[in-house]
Amino acid sequence: MASPRPYDLVICDIDGCLTPEGTEAFDREALERIARYNRQARAAGDRPELTLCSGRPQPFVEAMSRFLGIGVPCIAENGVWLYDPTTNAYRIDPGIGARDLEAVANITSWMRHRYAGAGAAIQPGKTASVSLYHADHHWLVARLDEIRGHCHAEGFPLRVSMSWYYINCDLVHISKATGIGQLIAAKGFARERLAGIGDTMGDAAIRERVAFFACPANADDGLRTLADYVSPFEVATGVVDILERLMPGPAGRS
Repeated sequence: MASPRPYDLVICDIDGCLTPEGTEAFDREALERIARYNRQARAAGDRPELTLCSGRPQPFVEAMSRFLGIGVPCIAENGVWLYDPTTNAYRIDPGIGARDLEAVANITSWMRHRYAGAGAAIQPGKTASVSLYHADHHWLVARLDEIRGHCHAEGFPLRVSMSWYYINCDLVHISKATGIGQLIAAKGFARERLAGIGDTMGDAAIRERVAFFACPANADDGLRTLADYVSPFEVATGVVDILERLMPGPAGRS
């Protein structure tokens, strides 16, 4: 018998989608609505369950998964980790080797010394990537090319990108897309049964692995052009709107 729900799983970014990237408070009401939605999805199977795909470190993703009542493996650190909240098991991508970890350690040490005293900080908790934080977006923009140039000169196998408050250095062969690939291999999901939600161009990696992709209103202009639907609402309220559209029958609007 065919499933009444249009998709089996919604793969959602965290920063800019479920929570603000900056220091603003979480929208607790919207997150509680998403948690109730997820509990209903698990109990009745009448709607696609939501899981996480984030650049955030594994402990943050684990905490969010527990709050939202997620029962499907989550992707953390831009594909480095696959974390299963039902078993508390976490598995690093098997394609990450000792030389990769050495390159991450070297760029971390270089940035820490290079930008000491400039108000920058290395985001704690990451294993096989590094994120440089600064409260001034324009300060980061001014150093992006320098960091890219250093990685190239040293031959580090790193992809350098940035969000509003972070410059991210990720292994070139590890991404949200490879993390989704690990999830699909572990749980047997089919691409045509997957939906995704993102807000920055880094989430184009989610777009390429799902059949339906949506954005909250605060999404980057470039990503909005790749979306099947853009909510008129921002951040978590936008995610609530998107989830409601993915519900089958009269409740949904997809």
